[in-house]
Amino acid sequence: MTPYADLTHMRRALELAQRSIGLSDPNPRVGCVMVTTDGRTIEGHTQQAGSAHAEAHAIQLAQAQGISLRDASAYVTLEPCSHFGRTPPCADALIAAGIRRVVVAAGDPNPLVAGQGIARLRAAGIEVITDLLSGEARELNIGFFSRMERGRPWVRLKVAASIDGHTALPDGTSQWITSTSARSDGQRWRARANGILTGIGTVLADDPRLDVREQPVRHQPLRVVLDSQWRTPPQARLLAAPGQALIVGATADAARQHALQSAGADVLALCGGDAHVDLPALLTELGRRGINELHVEAGASLNGALIRAGLVDEYLLYLAPKLLGSGRGMWATGTPASLAEAPTLRFTEVTQIGPDLRILARPTT
Repeated sequence: MTPYADLTHMRRALELAQRSIGLSDPNPRVGCVMVTTDGRTIEGHTQQAGSAHAEAHAIQLAQAQGISLRDASAYVTLEPCSHFGRTPPCADALIAAGIRRVVVAAGDPNPLVAGQGIARLRAAGIEVITDLLSGEARELNIGFFSRMERGRPWVRLKVAASIDGHTALPDGTSQWITSTSARSDGQRWRARANGILTGIGTVLADDPRLDVREQPVRHQPLRVVLDSQWRTPPQARLLAAPGQALIVGATADAARQHALQSAGADVLALCGGDAHVDLPALLTELGRRGINELHVEAGASLNGALIRAGLVDEYLLYLAPKLLGSGRGMWATGTPASLAEAPTLRFTEVTQIGPDLRILARPTT
């Protein structure tokens, strides 16, 4: 049976890890609680990339307060790192601090760590307990796990629609189908991602900013536009600072590419052989660039292309209690030949947000 104190401290560490959302990318979100021999607690969480990881943050805070960590217990939501990156190994810092016992929620999927941090702690004589609330720790870092294990981001497809499945009236009017509460909630999900993907149709129709508002973030997510023919206007709002935009096309057009670069965008050509962008190659490239969670806010065409390619990991749906009767759809996937061939999802959460429903769902296979 897991001691109640261990569960309490690990749950607190997971709460602390939440503070790294919008701060630590591309590093994982990690929380740490140190408990001294006389019962005092010191709390830390991962800072911006290049700064202290959660364990080092807690150790620094203890040192600043003159608190000894000799024989203390540490609760960390991800295996302490064992390699030199932009910061020294956290496993070594724990050993040097004299920690006696370390409780770890989940192992680190990074091949540079992957069990080596735990092994180093045990080799130093530290008691290590693993897999405490590992599911919660993995969910918090689901994009990091995806990038480490699959080489690509976790793709979350967000759609706001009427309860009969329309994202806009036939003439394109969509402001606003869902409530202020739902839109604010959507901003929190944007803040989780360090990449936001849309299509050229959305850019031309709505000229969105696609930035994070209302939520504190260290850096704005990378704004990615699928634009096979390089039609993005150089004055498009999503090209404006702060943050960076990446325009991905499928053809060569030096003049248009240069115009977008002059407007501050990065450009990338990835042809899938049918005059469209190679979507799997794009996800691999975004993984290489350190994108953990990719938040998709696009129209039916791009949504459908991602679904047909089997690239959507999670659906984030906001359904308003409105009946539009007809209008623009959520995605263009075509009609299956039979019910047995229809893609099947499983609901992971259904929550009322103001007057609307928020549904989280994932493919069953």
